[in-house]
Amino acid sequence: MRSLAFLLTGNVISAIGSRMSLLALPWFVLATTGSAAKTGIVAAAETIPYVIVCALGGPLMDRIGMKRASVSADVLSALIFTSIPLLHFGPGLSFPALTGLIALAGMLRGVSDTAKTVLFREAVLASKVNVARATSINDGLNRLSTLLGAPLGGLLIAATDAPTVLLIDAATFAVGAIIIGLAVRSTLRVPSEEESISYLDTLRNGWAFIRGDSLIAAILVLVLFTNLFDAAYSSVLLPLWAAEVVQSPVALGLTAAFFASAAVLGNIVFTIVAPYAPRFLLFAVGFLVGGAPRFFAAAFGEGVWPLYAVSFVAGLGIAAINPILGAVIFERVPGHMQARVQGLTSAVVWAGIPVGALLGGWLGEWSVKGAMVICGTGYLLVTLWPFVGTPWRQLTAKVPVHGVEHAQADPDGERSGQDLHGLEPGRAPAGVGGAAAAAREHP
Repeated sequence: MRSLAFLLTGNVISAIGSRMSLLALPWFVLATTGSAAKTGIVAAAETIPYVIVCALGGPLMDRIGMKRASVSADVLSALIFTSIPLLHFGPGLSFPALTGLIALAGMLRGVSDTAKTVLFREAVLASKVNVARATSINDGLNRLSTLLGAPLGGLLIAATDAPTVLLIDAATFAVGAIIIGLAVRSTLRVPSEEESISYLDTLRNGWAFIRGDSLIAAILVLVLFTNLFDAAYSSVLLPLWAAEVVQSPVALGLTAAFFASAAVLGNIVFTIVAPYAPRFLLFAVGFLVGGAPRFFAAAFGEGVWPLYAVSFVAGLGIAAINPILGAVIFERVPGHMQARVQGLTSAVVWAGIPVGALLGGWLGEWSVKGAMVICGTGYLLVTLWPFVGTPWRQLTAKVPVHGVEHAQADPDGERSGQDLHGLEPGRAPAGVGGAAAAAREHP
């Protein structure tokens, strides 16, 4: 339990800074270049390396160790986000140099996110907390980070400037790395029978695991497209709307805050009812309510309050989606395959994000409101799919968590065993038509 608490604490501190820089970075690019297209390019420059690292890095992280990978990536990220404002205030920072630094930051984020997800699963199993409740708590804390970080970021940008906010983000990376490095315990190791398997064969095993289930294939396609439209919205169109329509970075932060506050409330409710909640209904309706309406409110609403109201309702709708998908992947993927499967699924669903950022930048050059309508319509069509497709009903099936039957807690609440995978490679639990994985939607 102690490792889980410290891991969540480190994640929250780092996430608050990241939510602030999620506003500060596009605002910085818009302020220094005046170009929506360049804002989209910078957003894409972060996500393309992220996708590549997630796709290819899992087997390497298995051998390095998840804790070491997480801490190292966060320390280097702190250095990068420190260098951006120092260069800007000092000798100057060209657009190509900024793009390169952000690309490196995206690569490190891919390492950190994948490693932290595996560490989280290990800590949850060691603490013996219900999986659905644990993923709901984790997602609720992430939403709380948005609730705190987004408006704070908007206020700090208005009070100081975007480079200063990036320095604060660098500090949160450093603090998070220290907490995880000193207080989080990890004993997960690669099983001896896998140590001799080649890098390419390990990747192939991960892909084979993912391809074996129609539910995971459907999830990956759905989240690929919703991430694409969410990236256009959050990385370019919403900052552009705040800059051109309402002319205030505070509105940008408050929009995210209304969304996050409702998501936190929804997470509290879902945490209580998680073991009994109807997964399919919450998933399908949540995506429908939480996605497209935000785009249409920005396009057709007058002033900021229509978008604030719709964002609040959207937050309530989206609250259960991440916990449901997190529980699905924790339940069905063996522990020793988590890094490669998590990485590969993240790579697939994040592949739409650079495309969405570029699309948002291109459409934003024409008309921010017209771009909102186009992307919102695409989002609506994609999120109608669960109501007509057959694979989605499998969301109602709950399976035993891999490795739980082998979990032995020591007196301090930590796992005494080393092997978390439970079943041999490639095997699915009884009654499951192949192994499944799930990917989270882009925040």
